[in-house]
Amino acid sequence: MKATCHKYMLEFKRPSGTSRGVMTEKETWFIILEEDGKKGIGECGILRGLSADDREDYEEKLQWTCQNIHLGEEALWNALLEFPSIQFGVEMAFLSLKNENPFVLFPSHFTAGSKSIVINGLVWMGEASFMKEQIEEKLATGFNCIKLKIGAINFEKELELLAYIRSHFSAEQIEIRVDANGAFGLEEALDKLNQLNKYHLHSIEQPVKKGNIAAMTDLCKTTPFPIALDEELIGAFSLEEKESLLQKIRPQYIILKPSFIGGFKGTKEWIDLADKYQIGWWITSALESNIGLNAIAQWTFLQNAVMPQGLGTGGLYTNNFDCPLEVSQGQLWYNTTKDWDFDFLSNT
Repeated sequence: MKATCHKYMLEFKRPSGTSRGVMTEKETWFIILEEDGKKGIGECGILRGLSADDREDYEEKLQWTCQNIHLGEEALWNALLEFPSIQFGVEMAFLSLKNENPFVLFPSHFTAGSKSIVINGLVWMGEASFMKEQIEEKLATGFNCIKLKIGAINFEKELELLAYIRSHFSAEQIEIRVDANGAFGLEEALDKLNQLNKYHLHSIEQPVKKGNIAAMTDLCKTTPFPIALDEELIGAFSLEEKESLLQKIRPQYIILKPSFIGGFKGTKEWIDLADKYQIGWWITSALESNIGLNAIAQWTFLQNAVMPQGLGTGGLYTNNFDCPLEVSQGQLWYNTTKDWDFDFLSNT
């Protein structure tokens, strides 16, 4: 078996804002496996500045992984514990190589095109007019659940946007999730949650920065509406660390990004713990290309999740790969009449 890795820069169609700044491009890496005339592909979806494996030795570890691919998937997963995005890429690549169709990793009613995955519509931060424009577009195209990135513009403006949605749609008609990406100060967080509560929100992701365990624990106890942990999960590598975190904070929900938390195996560990402690969860992408998004969507479908998932990110880039994934009426579908344009090595 031969393994190679290839860097690819994804270009955003328009700058995408979070409370951590504005992104214009996103780095990703592909692992290509070759054996007996077959090829498999996996995506290592690192997000610089956020991923636990955003380290100086990242590329070195990728090369090491390719040189030691003979160790096999399980041994590599354990050896790459502190490199969750590479764990994910390795899992994906082995599954891709093993299957008859390298892009169908988990055959199901989803990949057969007969069933879909309900997803949220993502609204990026920006000027109020731009956010309003995005909201209107999501509602017009059939989304029943929208997620707003908040925390970068004036808080009063963000409340006005929420008021605008609620003036047209009740909580029964449109579910609103907000994601603060850790933007709220510790002293102001509860007050802001109380102000947000007027708009009947489903949940808020990561109101304060990760690492403030005591503050987050208190917030989860006193919050007027559910809190979801997102960044807080990043860097908890062992099962013991994961369980300790959930036992301490006791969030209402956790957000699961396979590229950030050890691929499918790492995500399943979080799901099992969440079920144990009666914590809700949903799965979302970490801005991967359609290669990684495809794998996550196929696996997510098999988890029988009933809540809207965060998988509608495929259309963000100008140079993504054409694929069978399509968003229609707030749902992600696998269109079996469409082909992939990814030609393995020539495109990387």
